[in-house]
Amino acid sequence: MSTNKDSQQGLRKGAIGLTAVLFMAVANAAPITAMSFNMPVGVGWGNGIGAPAGFLFATIVLSIFAIGFSAMAKHVTTAGAFYGFISQGLGQVWGMAAGLLATISYILFEGTLIGGFAFFASNTLSSMAGISVNWLILAIGGMILIWVLTYFDITVAAVVLGVTLVAEVLLLAAFGLSVAFKGGPDGFMVSETISPMAAFTNLEAGAFGSSVAAGTAALGIFFAFWSWIGFETTAAYGEESKDPKRVVPRATMIAVIGLGLFYTFVSWMVVVANGRKATVEVSTYSTGNPIDLWLIPVTDNLGSLTTSFYRVLLVIGSFACALAFHNAASRYVFALGRELPFAGVRNRLSSTHPKHQSPAVASTVVTAINIVMVLLFTTFSTAWTSDPAEAGATSDPSLIPYGVIYTVPSLVGTAFILVVQVICSFAVIGYFWGKKKHKGNVLTTLVAPLVGAAGMIYALSLLFGAVGSGFAAGYQSNSLMVKYLPYEIAGTLIFGLLYALWVKSKHPEIYEEIGRTTMEEAHERA
Repeated sequence: MSTNKDSQQGLRKGAIGLTAVLFMAVANAAPITAMSFNMPVGVGWGNGIGAPAGFLFATIVLSIFAIGFSAMAKHVTTAGAFYGFISQGLGQVWGMAAGLLATISYILFEGTLIGGFAFFASNTLSSMAGISVNWLILAIGGMILIWVLTYFDITVAAVVLGVTLVAEVLLLAAFGLSVAFKGGPDGFMVSETISPMAAFTNLEAGAFGSSVAAGTAALGIFFAFWSWIGFETTAAYGEESKDPKRVVPRATMIAVIGLGLFYTFVSWMVVVANGRKATVEVSTYSTGNPIDLWLIPVTDNLGSLTTSFYRVLLVIGSFACALAFHNAASRYVFALGRELPFAGVRNRLSSTHPKHQSPAVASTVVTAINIVMVLLFTTFSTAWTSDPAEAGATSDPSLIPYGVIYTVPSLVGTAFILVVQVICSFAVIGYFWGKKKHKGNVLTTLVAPLVGAAGMIYALSLLFGAVGSGFAAGYQSNSLMVKYLPYEIAGTLIFGLLYALWVKSKHPEIYEEIGRTTMEEAHERA
């Protein structure tokens, strides 16, 4: 072990157990945030009322992927998660490339969630208290508060996330059950909403007599996958969990399957509650607030008091989601930083707080990057879209935090993560069957990774095809950030590969450590 590691403290061992790891991972997915923010995008610009089927498709693909991911988590524990897994299975070169993709993704995700949080927090303060607060103030304040919470102690973050998570799951479940018993204006529409083929059906222009523009199913499917992003951070908390061999695999499978069934049911029920026409119209801002897709039927089914509770929970839940992504991003930066070849940067970036043992410097870096990103998006102009007038970016600046900051970077980040998950699937195969580190079960370490990778590659192909032909509607349609997505992925991968090869040539001792910084017993756990 190199001396630079000997001089550094690790993350605090045994700080969190199964419940806390599960809460942190599911809070990254943030059920109330995923449902409230992602469904309007999926419905209004994607696969219409077939959006729930998109959640079902994502459930199947990610559950299969998680089988192989969990098998590897029993043997490798590292704060880098994907980064460490891929380095162990495919080598340091691919580990570094995938690590860069994952790190950029999680940094983007915190910023994108802050956009959604700021949009709805401003809307809620105005509607409930008559207080007008600019969304940018709320965004900057939220990011600073996240930095404070995560700087001192991860257990504080776990408590905040846990309490919020329980409340929002109970509320969404109560709403879903009330609709299931009461029904909706157009019935349950099973074949149109949750049958497999509904996920791949584009929203038609003028659907159900509305005035909506055409959508593309790829967008709906991608925002379904986005709703899960964060479940894999169970592995990132392995170094701080009490029993990573048991905790990480269990938390991963519970999070993936549990979220999948819950998302599919609740998203189906909100379509049922609104009916065909209202679902697509409200999702495309007919009321001025796309979250009315949820607020209106919640009021009708559970009462106005519950709606107020829903509003408060969504503000807290979206903040908690950004908090959880900040935790994950900080740990990726920490994991990458402690294996940099530049001693000065490495010693700072990979240092932990002397008392709290949190990745304090990495956390600060992530906060600074996100503040800059949000500020850049506030000047949404031709720098971000090929036709801002057509996208509606300048006609209603109040929609920027949701319609732009939330949707555009999250779409890009999700694509990055799906590519990383595909690479991770092959890393599982490489670890068990190529390097034969441990005896692997054919179904869990070979078949499952291959099938999971195939499903994610198919989803990516749908998106790239849509990007190539141009989206029919939505802020995403004219975003240069989306337009050049394939090149962004390829460029990041190539940069990571070349960087790793450079380190191998110039700093072989550092190269050997890439993705190998794991818990002492992690390499050969039975």
